[in-house]
Amino acid sequence: MNYRHAFHAGNQADVLKHVMLVALVEALRGKDKPFSALDLHAGVGRYALAAEAAKTGEYIDGIGRIDSATDAPAAVARYLELVRGVNPSGRLEIYPGSPRLIRALMRPEDRLTLVELHPEDNARLRAEFAGDGQVAIHLRDSWEALRGLLPPQPRRGLLLLDPSFEQPDELARLARGIATAQRRWPEGVIAAWYPIKDRPPVDAMLAALPPLPRARVAELTVFDTLFPARLNGSGLVLVNLPWGVEEALREALAWLQPRLARQGGAWRLEPLPG
Repeated sequence: MNYRHAFHAGNQADVLKHVMLVALVEALRGKDKPFSALDLHAGVGRYALAAEAAKTGEYIDGIGRIDSATDAPAAVARYLELVRGVNPSGRLEIYPGSPRLIRALMRPEDRLTLVELHPEDNARLRAEFAGDGQVAIHLRDSWEALRGLLPPQPRRGLLLLDPSFEQPDELARLARGIATAQRRWPEGVIAAWYPIKDRPPVDAMLAALPPLPRARVAELTVFDTLFPARLNGSGLVLVNLPWGVEEALREALAWLQPRLARQGGAWRLEPLPG
């Protein structure tokens, strides 16, 4: 459990993941029915960029490249609005993690379940949402929680899978997790994030997935050449993609990629292979 998301908060992968996440939650809000959101790798909720994140500086080439943009398409603009909302000084000092982004979009009837196994991060997460009756926090293994917490109530909603990818078999585990989640919660929207370091392992993970309803692959890379020793980009498997969201995601990816690019790169939003 050495991985701490605080060192990577606001990087290019976070920007992609969180723009997609905000768009999906906004789609759920579009109907007058309550929803459940589950984040099974929750972290601490918000991150001071002058703390751990300053040691890597990854946020500079992520949120730091777009935080002052005024020409962003709707999905990116909504995400930036939420980031600016936790930075009332106008300076980029705090980065909201996925729990804080989801919570900002919830209505009184909606519910959020957070799972975090790292004891210190779990304690910080509990402090972040202390007294919030709409948020439940668990100290447990995320993959075990996948079976224990699904399906939620209300049954309409979204599951975010965002593992640390410290173990060599994490991509295969993610594929199994997606399949398990869809089997236990057929109507749930699933957003499963993965890093892109080398192409063959990612392609093998995508090929291992079973047929999934309304499934798309969203990817953004920031280098033309993929070196396995670095984070070249990232992607998400999206399942049960809400109707009407795909075009917004496409516009967001097309806008983000050239602004986050380091040495070329590309983006795609396509049906799941096979």
